[in-house]
Amino acid sequence: MRGNVILRIAAKLLIPCILLFALYVQFHGDYGPGGGFQAGVIFGSAFILYALIVGIDAARQAVPAIASRIALALGLLLYAGVGVAGLFLDGRYLNYSVLADVPTTGQHLGIALIELGVGITVAAAMITVFYVFAGEER
Repeated sequence: MRGNVILRIAAKLLIPCILLFALYVQFHGDYGPGGGFQAGVIFGSAFILYALIVGIDAARQAVPAIASRIALALGLLLYAGVGVAGLFLDGRYLNYSVLADVPTTGQHLGIALIELGVGITVAAAMITVFYVFAGEER
């Protein structure tokens, strides 16, 4: 597909829109349908589209396999860290109310951080699975 000019131009136009939509879904998840899992899938699909259009070697330069593994760990640590922060602030695990002075503000902050951790983990997992299926995992 690297030789098809129409696909390359269409991908260059679509990928930024897909990434912007992923951010919208990520940060609108508090107020409507969507959230971390859906945003992670959308972000991962944008990367896979990029890799299919420009080739796996260029994709590996954009996001090396080690970077996707680090993102997997960071997303999980963010999720777990929000829960542990609730424990250290005299609450229960994943009790968001204690994260701020006003309980509703703490709940919004906690949900946003949890969803961000889920989004990072899902996107990194999709990229890692793509690398494994592409046979380029090292």
